[in-house]
Amino acid sequence: MGGRNAKRWVAEQIAYYDRRAEEYDETSRPPGDPLEEQGIEMVAALRAFEPRGRVLEIASGTGSYTVELIPFADQITALDASPEMLEQHRQKVRSDTVRYVQADVFSWTPDGTYDVVFFSFWLSHVPPSHFQAFWDLVARCLAPGGRVFFMDEGRHLYWQEEFVDPAGGVVRRRLLDGSEHHAIKVLWGAGDLEQKLRGMGWDVIVRSTGAFYWGQGHRAA
Repeated sequence: MGGRNAKRWVAEQIAYYDRRAEEYDETSRPPGDPLEEQGIEMVAALRAFEPRGRVLEIASGTGSYTVELIPFADQITALDASPEMLEQHRQKVRSDTVRYVQADVFSWTPDGTYDVVFFSFWLSHVPPSHFQAFWDLVARCLAPGGRVFFMDEGRHLYWQEEFVDPAGGVVRRRLLDGSEHHAIKVLWGAGDLEQKLRGMGWDVIVRSTGAFYWGQGHRAA
């Protein structure tokens, strides 16, 4: 995916999540979700990680996982490019611990450093051409001794998407109102992702739950 195309797809992805914000919680966790137990396993790993101190949550969405950070964190910066997602977040979470920043992470300049950088179901939305730059940003955001924790959807049999740009991982999505949108979706295998990040200078472990994966670690010395 070239830089110009990636910029276009990122912009369309932001617009898609703006439109999806009101229905996100309903459609992302449908009743009878066969993957619910695996999601619980990821949350247990996050709790065991104990995200303490100043926490940056990238692509915080409606706050589904922010609520898991609040018992541990002193302060949370919830960063998201979609104003509608952040509005849903404010209405749902309602915590003085949370500070909101609306920005596209690919053009955002950090205003400080953090003890923890956290992102859930975001890495799969990073275009391949932006992968290195994104992890460089994560490194800049971390204070000395800082840690990263992430979770996402991996490669699994339940996953079905309609690709419009297979090389770039761009898929077509439909909302409940029938409107069509585009999003980036790049699924990683846990082992492949761990190997790639270690090659980029990260000391991480990445573990699969089956359909999902979670990872944690820090920038190698």
